[in-house]
Amino acid sequence: AMVAADAVLIPMQCEYYALEGLSALMETVDSIKDAYNPQLHIEGLLRTMYDPRNSLTRDVSKQLGQYFGDSLLKTTIPRNVRVAEAPSHGVPVTKYARLSRGSQAHRVLAKELIRRLAL
Repeated sequence: AMVAADAVLIPMQCEYYALEGLSALMETVDSIKDAYNPQLHIEGLLRTMYDPRNSLTRDVSKQLGQYFGDSLLKTTIPRNVRVAEAPSHGVPVTKYARLSRGSQAHRVLAKELIRRLAL
C-alpha cells in the first residue's frame, strides 16, 4: 500500500505560464521517482487562486481535467484575500480567518485528501 509520504500534491494556478511549467515539474517528479523513490506518485493536482468567472481559468481547468483525469482534485481553492494575508501573520488561514471562503475550501481539501488516502 502507498503511504502519504509517497504522494505528491501539486498546487497550481489555472494560468498559461503555470501550465507551461507543469511539464518541467512532471519531469522532476519522474527523475526523483527513478533515482530515489519508485513509490512516488502524483496523488493530486490542486487548482489554487481559482476564479471560475475567468475564461482562462475555465480553459486551463478543462485541459487539466483531460490530461490528469481522476488526479485532478474536485476541491478548488478560490482567489481569496484572507488566504494571501494569513502567512504574514504566521498562522494558517483556518486560524487567521476561520469563516472565509479560502479557509472553508482548505477544510474541504483536507476531507477530500483523507478520503483519497484512506487515512
